[in-house]
Amino acid sequence: MKRVPILFSFDNNMLMPAVVCLTSLMENAGPETFYEIFIVHRPEYDFTKSALMEIPRRYANCSVTFRAVGNDFLNAYEVRGISVETYFRLLAAELIPEYDKILYSDVDVIFREDLSKYFEIDLGDNYFAGVDNGSALRPGVREHLKAVGLDYRKGYYYAGNIVINLERIRQDGKIAEFKELGKKEFPQQDMDILNISCNGRILPLGPSFCLTLFLYDLIVNRRAEMEAIYGPEELDHALKYGIVHYNGPKPWKQECPNMDIWWEYYRKSPSFDEKFCFDFWSGMAGQLERLSLKKRIKLLARYFLK
Repeated sequence: MKRVPILFSFDNNMLMPAVVCLTSLMENAGPETFYEIFIVHRPEYDFTKSALMEIPRRYANCSVTFRAVGNDFLNAYEVRGISVETYFRLLAAELIPEYDKILYSDVDVIFREDLSKYFEIDLGDNYFAGVDNGSALRPGVREHLKAVGLDYRKGYYYAGNIVINLERIRQDGKIAEFKELGKKEFPQQDMDILNISCNGRILPLGPSFCLTLFLYDLIVNRRAEMEAIYGPEELDHALKYGIVHYNGPKPWKQECPNMDIWWEYYRKSPSFDEKFCFDFWSGMAGQLERLSLKKRIKLLARYFLK
């Protein structure tokens, strides 16, 4: 049996998506994989009576352990509605002392394959492994990197799905540096902190490990440029099996690319609710009818021009 530790952090507002996320994790677990799931949270939250606890009851090949965070980052900069829980991944080396390496994932994702191969990656002296967000092909991102003192040619890595080298972070005392950087108001919060603090010590992974909506767009609409970076096989694998990360619109709130994948696992999850499902799709079906004639013409024009 392969024991694979994986860390999540979220608040009450993300409980339902977290249950769906964990359902997809377990539905795609390999026969030899046992997931040791760690939930890092603020002390005032108690998830022990929620639908989350149905996951270890349904799936024998996992466990769920809760770890409360102290006062670290509780007053950190928040932007775009992203809560302070986003910073808690920076404390993994302190909160999970029993492991020297761990996977981390946000919960607005859907897993479509077993993750043990990612846990088995040799990180060497790198602090973490992650997926470049395509900064070389995105001028706006390059401008942001220049503003925070980073060179886009070295990559800019997503923080939503990473493999963390807990041992190296402990040895080099990086937690203190993370906390100090956490006092600043970085536009991309923990993502900026990780890229700044770990610059030059990040192991690149292919887009399969974090198929965000932005990378999905690049693969579909700028295929030749992406193939030059990753090759066709890696891109095909990402589209079919990659971790779908909804880092923009959320499929339980509005329409977005790959929303059908999320709803497939929502129906399988302990959080499934017929009324919520009916109301959402009923509202979607009537959305076009409620648009004014002017907005309908704009929508059609945008479709045909594209």
